[in-house]
Formats: sequence, C-alpha cells, structure tokens
Amino acid sequence: MTMTTQRRTRLAKSGVLAGLLLGAVFAAGPVLWMLSSSFKSNTEIFELPPRLITGSFSFDAYTAILTNSETLRFFFNSYLVAGAVTILTLLVAIHAAYAFSRFEFRGKRVLNVVIISVQAVPPITLLIPYFGLVVALGLYNTYPGLIFTYMVFTLPYAIIMMTGYMNTLPRELDEAVRVDGAGSLTALWRVLVPISVPGIVSVGIYTFMIAWNEYLFALTLTRTTEMRTVPIGIQLLMGQHSYEWNQIMAMSILGSIPVLILFLVLQRFFISGLTAGSVKS
Repeated sequence: MTMTTQRRTRLAKSGVLAGLLLGAVFAAGPVLWMLSSSFKSNTEIFELPPRLITGSFSFDAYTAILTNSETLRFFFNSYLVAGAVTILTLLVAIHAAYAFSRFEFRGKRVLNVVIISVQAVPPITLLIPYFGLVVALGLYNTYPGLIFTYMVFTLPYAIIMMTGYMNTLPRELDEAVRVDGAGSLTALWRVLVPISVPGIVSVGIYTFMIAWNEYLFALTLTRTTEMRTVPIGIQLLMGQHSYEWNQIMAMSILGSIPVLILFLVLQRFFISGLTAGSVKS
C-alpha cells in the first residue's frame, strides 16, 4: 500500500515536471530561435536542416539597426510615448483609486460600471471613431494623439487595480493624518502612495507594456517615419520584394529588452502588487 502511494506520488511529480518542461520549451523555443536568427544571415535562417547555433556568428543585423538614425527614432518614439502614458496613467489612476476607495459620492456606481465597460470593449472596434476624433482635434501624427489614445485603454485597468490595492490599506492611516489637520491629498501622497509601491509598480509595468507593444493605433494615427514606434519599425523592415529577417529578429530582441529589464528589476513588487490587489475589492 505504501509502495503504491509512493509510486503514484513519484508519477504525479514526474508528470508535473514533464508538463512544466514542455511548457518551458513551448514558451522559450520561439524566443531562442528569434535570438539565434538575429545573429545569422538571411540565407542561414532558411537553410535545411535548421540550426539553432549558427556557424557564422555575426552582429551585422544589430549594427544595421543601431547605426540607422531612422530605427533609432522608432525607439525614441516608443520610449517617449510609453513613458508618458505610464506616468500620466499612474497619476490619474492613483487619484481616481483614492476617490473610489475612500469616498462616497453621487454616481460612484455608474462610474465603476463605465470603467469596467470600457475595459471590456475590444480596441479594434474603436479604431475608426478614434481616427476621426484625433483628426478633428488636430492630433493626427502627433505624440499627444498617441498618448491620449493609449490612456483610454490603460486607465480602466489601472484604476481597477489601484482601487483594489487601496481597499486593502487600513483607513485609519489616512484618517489619522487628516485628524492632525492635513488634507486628503497630503494623506494620499505622504502616507498611502509610499506604502502602495507594489501596486503602483505592477500597474506601471502593465501600462508600459501596453503602450510599448501597441501596433494598430500607432499605425493608424501616425503618418511619417518620424512618428513611428518600434512595432511599426519592425513591420517596415518587410519590403515589397524582400524581408530583412535577421534585422527583424534583431529589432524584436532590442524591442523586448526594456520590458524584460523592467520586469526583472521590479519583479518582487510586480507579483506582490498583483496578489494584494486581488485579495480584497
């Protein structure tokens, strides 16, 4: 009986490990192939049988990307837009979450429904209306046009997450500050924000990822190469008659690095922020 139980336990553990290994290979395989292809020539990428480790290791694709002023402009635009969207989204979300978490006011339930409803709408259905609105406001092919558009899609999630996180914080903290004569904003920025860093970091990383990787609206709301972002820059490497596959892979790797670094550096805050924000709402 004991041997049977031990055998089942070992089989269960072996099955879990096999599943995890298969999942790791499935997830990491395309990334490893993309990284390998970025160091190959276009001819080597399609050779048969395929090889993960190239025989003629080369940085030519990365050199072509990093010495091209046009592609560097794509990275600058992505950093500027994603950074601005992240900062503005966090500023608005923190104040909105504080209001939803700490105050009762007329229309609170309606606003909650609206925020959740906006989060549920597929962005592609709003493409044509937003294009007309951006053109009418004179924001077409501008940074504000992209930034304000992205905020429409990042704010609902940010407000929901930050509200859930602030609901876990004791009301006595900010009430004690107000008893001492300070205002609500002082209680928010001096007390609640410093202890809400995990939640703020998790929302910030999510917001940055959305803005950094967005393709459809960046393609529709910009016209010139001076305003294009990294996802559009990758697509522009696909010419009419030939694809620069090694440069596409190299630019994809370079475009993934900022988000990867953010996650690795702030992983501890990111996980704890998501967990805390989902416990109580």
